[in-house]
Amino acid sequence: MIKKMYDVVIIGGGPAGLSAAKEARKYFKDILIIERKDTLGGILLQCIHDGFGLMRYKEELTGPEYASKEIDKLEEDIDVALNANVYYLKSLENEDIEIKFYDMEGVHHLLAHKLILANGCRERSSKEITILGTNPAGVYSAGEAQYLINILGKLPGKRCLILGSGDIGLIMARRLTLEGAKVLGVYEIKNTPSGLERNIVQCLKDYDIPLHLSMTVSKVHGRKKLEAVSVVKVDENMKMIEGSEEIIPCDTLIISAGLIPMADMSKKLNILKSPLTKGPIVSQNYETNIPHVFVSGNALHVHNLVDDVSYTGERAAYFASLNFKERKYVDLSFDKFISYVVPQKIDVSNLEDNFDLAFRVKKELEDVTLRLKMDEEVIFQRKFIKLLPPEMVLLNVKLTKKEFNKLHVEVEEKKKI
Repeated sequence: MIKKMYDVVIIGGGPAGLSAAKEARKYFKDILIIERKDTLGGILLQCIHDGFGLMRYKEELTGPEYASKEIDKLEEDIDVALNANVYYLKSLENEDIEIKFYDMEGVHHLLAHKLILANGCRERSSKEITILGTNPAGVYSAGEAQYLINILGKLPGKRCLILGSGDIGLIMARRLTLEGAKVLGVYEIKNTPSGLERNIVQCLKDYDIPLHLSMTVSKVHGRKKLEAVSVVKVDENMKMIEGSEEIIPCDTLIISAGLIPMADMSKKLNILKSPLTKGPIVSQNYETNIPHVFVSGNALHVHNLVDDVSYTGERAAYFASLNFKERKYVDLSFDKFISYVVPQKIDVSNLEDNFDLAFRVKKELEDVTLRLKMDEEVIFQRKFIKLLPPEMVLLNVKLTKKEFNKLHVEVEEKKKI
């Protein structure tokens, strides 16, 4: 039975939402998880490969095993709405959140004192990248192909080409090979891979699957069914090089063009969005510009490890338990080698001794020193042997003082002799 008032509502029942609910139970009585699918667990349920939970559980788990452990931690008195779609969100003058959603039991209208968005991310579609041609059967996102094989037991095709070297694309290259399909190659428009180095080794090199950098798919061929694709080389500005086109016969094109935080819930609340992460702008307390609305996991920005996703869910729930009366922000700036930082701003009115700092770099860097400067004083420093653009770094930073005007992140690469 859905109540009319909740202490905290969590939208999303994947790893971030599950960990947020578990942590929230320490501080709140009435908790509701709203999940659009028919079961909890999120994308983990179709990730049957292992490699999950090494940090959180100190063992190597498959996606469903990890999800099962998280679900088992939930208290029985936490309400869960499945097959549920939120169609209305509004922040009220008293800072409660008005929520309307429908599920198999009907339409529900309720209020929440706190809201945690944990609704994950989505894949870039074929319509968001420039590929000419018709719209034949045989073109899938990497997640769709994963669902076909791992959940439905269907092989998408026998001669497959993968566009994009993101982690899910690399994992699908291996999965398709194990199921008997021929993976003709992975094509990446950038001059460096987009996935983790370990997945390059374990999913491509171990199976002799070629990786083609600075190349992309320019056109698909076939009217009803995919018959071939045109691949082309690109220059340092990612512009197609005339005369370098090659036609490759295939029956399946799998697009792994990256992930983007889901923005549908943020739009409903007019939450400010970062042009760099494509997710909400937050303070170190995981709070958005809308009071009492918090964000965690891949709904905030895309993470590499599910362990980190779960961690941010717990942190968002903890900060949701605090009552912020005033908010005063200082922007967190960063230098030219960094793609983005999260949080984007620091709430100096509600500052604890430590805060979480996540960032990615723009290019591969070796023998690097990261520094956090408060005004002109270095308050945190760490050395890295190597930093890679595909690998997000998550640090817990200790603050030496709580009054400042500027906070800046910089990375310095040791000059090579």
